[in-house]
Amino acid sequence: MRVLVLGYTGYLGGHVVEHLRLLPEIGVLRAGRSPDAVYGVDLATAGPDRLAETLASAAPDAVINCAGAVGGDPVRLAEVNTRGTAVLCEALRQAAPKARLVHFGSAAEYGLGGKGIRVTESAPTRPLSPYGATKLAGTVTVTTSGLDAVVLRVGNPVGPGAPPSGLPGRVAGLLREAGGDREAVLRLGDLSAYRDFVDARDVARAAVLAATASGPLPRVLNIGGGRAVRVRDLVRTLARLAGYQGRIEEDGGGSARSGDVSWQCSDITAAREALLWRPSYTLVASLAALWSATRAPAAHAETVTAPADGGRVR
Repeated sequence: MRVLVLGYTGYLGGHVVEHLRLLPEIGVLRAGRSPDAVYGVDLATAGPDRLAETLASAAPDAVINCAGAVGGDPVRLAEVNTRGTAVLCEALRQAAPKARLVHFGSAAEYGLGGKGIRVTESAPTRPLSPYGATKLAGTVTVTTSGLDAVVLRVGNPVGPGAPPSGLPGRVAGLLREAGGDREAVLRLGDLSAYRDFVDARDVARAAVLAATASGPLPRVLNIGGGRAVRVRDLVRTLARLAGYQGRIEEDGGGSARSGDVSWQCSDITAAREALLWRPSYTLVASLAALWSATRAPAAHAETVTAPADGGRVR
């Protein structure tokens, strides 16, 4: 089986490729903007006809689209998350109409969730940020494309390799800089929000299961931890694992990507039924793996400041 991975150098894409390489019956085809990509693809600028030529050359049995923009202005977000997804669907219709498409969506597509409620895939989608809106547009494009396709609506990924663009990765980097300095101060945004965190390795496993499953799948599947965690608790747990002895202060700011969403939690029943998937890593295990991959010789730090972020919704 030949599986083409778009965005393989990204956080989730890297884990997807790593998981695929454990399966000897699968040939992994790397596509993206990196110089070492087997197939050069930039969804922000690619045209459908040119991309169709690339897909015809690759002849994939499945495509896992990990490419996406999580930051930048609305134009950049729309170029990758909306236009790029539409181009990919059109190119697949031309060149590989029988290939299964697994596309990464986002829990940000749901918008504000009711406190104490796990949202199902049939819940209304009311994104409150340009990021969520552009991801929702991509989801609609995939689910109405007529392709054999499934969208995985991913919660907040965490675990080894988490990038500094997200709160867990940024906090881990700040903790590394602070080292053992008892006078260090981590200044963060409002940490009162609740988020559904899921290990990136579990996300990768879900993507591979979706790409290799026989028979049709639901159009949309939630992939999350299945429980809401207060962001403040995540930060404190990570600080404890790092042996941090300084102070943590909240300045009340928030992330534009979070879109004033104070509660987010996904119902993952459908993924369990369709893919026989469930999270295999606890949040503590994910944070321990993140810290293990982040820690380095400590650098002196007096005050460490992070941009305000109450815990993003991916």
